[in-house]
Amino acid sequence: MSDRDLEAARGRTTGAQGPVLTLERQIALWVVGLGLFAAILYLLSSVLTPFVAGIVLGYLLDPVADRLQAAGLSRLGATLLILVAFVVLMTAVLVLIAPALSRQLAGFIDSLPGYLTTLQELVARLSEKLTSDFANGVLRKLGLATSNTPADAQRHLGDFAAEGAVWAGSFLKSLVSGGAALVNLVSLLVITPVVAFYILLDWDAMVASLDALIPPRHRDDVHDLVRDIDKALAGFLRGQSLVCLFLGLWYAVGLSLIGLNFGFLIGVAAGVLSFIPYVGSLTALVFSIIVAIVQGWPDWRLPATAIGVVSAGLFLDGNVLSPRLVGASVGLHPVWLMFALLAFGALFGFTGLIVAVPVASTLGVVSRFLVRRYRQSPLYLGPSQAPRRQS
Repeated sequence: MSDRDLEAARGRTTGAQGPVLTLERQIALWVVGLGLFAAILYLLSSVLTPFVAGIVLGYLLDPVADRLQAAGLSRLGATLLILVAFVVLMTAVLVLIAPALSRQLAGFIDSLPGYLTTLQELVARLSEKLTSDFANGVLRKLGLATSNTPADAQRHLGDFAAEGAVWAGSFLKSLVSGGAALVNLVSLLVITPVVAFYILLDWDAMVASLDALIPPRHRDDVHDLVRDIDKALAGFLRGQSLVCLFLGLWYAVGLSLIGLNFGFLIGVAAGVLSFIPYVGSLTALVFSIIVAIVQGWPDWRLPATAIGVVSAGLFLDGNVLSPRLVGASVGLHPVWLMFALLAFGALFGFTGLIVAVPVASTLGVVSRFLVRRYRQSPLYLGPSQAPRRQS
């Protein structure tokens, strides 16, 4: 092959404007980039938490800053006002709620062995009734009869309760002990507002810089994807945060008013867990029934009232709050959300829990985009029916 032929072949592969990446090379570069990003996130997950939390907080508060700017404030003034209001609000909430939560948590830890013992005795009585002669006859006809005695059932339950108490004690001890946990908490409270301040201040400039890096030929597609991601992410985060706030107040106040022990603690915990749809309400249902049965036995009025309070919260969540505040256009299925939270939490710790929802939302939007493109492609429609795209 002559020198002229080599130059012509090189010109076909590089083009007049320099080397042209094939689709396979572009995909490989994106895969490598995402892999490096995941590796960095995994290696630095222990120190990234306040920074990721600050970015999420800045993203959530950016619309408020935009509205304050539209009202006449500068970006710096709007950011300072939002941050001061947020810090004051969080400080007031911690001052008002933290003492009550700490007292109830300490009381719950002290009362846990007694609750387990009482629950063991109640289950033993129920087991004794179920293993009576009449019950054994019914179970024998159904083919479900067992040779276990009430003493066996009580022993098995005692072993289970003892293991549960040991696990719960170890878990609570791991939460409140250790210098690393204290350092992480302090860094979260101190660094997060600072990061959120700079994110809010420079948000528009950062978005413009990133937009300038998008190749012009892909800019329209990327803009459509980003709009869908922002719609899904903002709708879920802001809407579900309001749902968590309402359900936490509903359960905490309602369970406390009916006289349930540790009702405020159960309600607040359920409100936090309501970030995953229905998980918080189911948690409130299980723990309120257990505490109400042990507290009010043999009177069933307290368990029935607790079930009524939680059932009302479930009804409001499913029929009023989530449809109006979150909406059906978010596209985050609860099962997919639970998987994302568990997977990212296991891989990256608390930082993974923060980025799980944004990543799950992004993957959902990208997946729907790829499905739409697939249904418009010759692979799905055939060469004769596929729409021609302008170059």
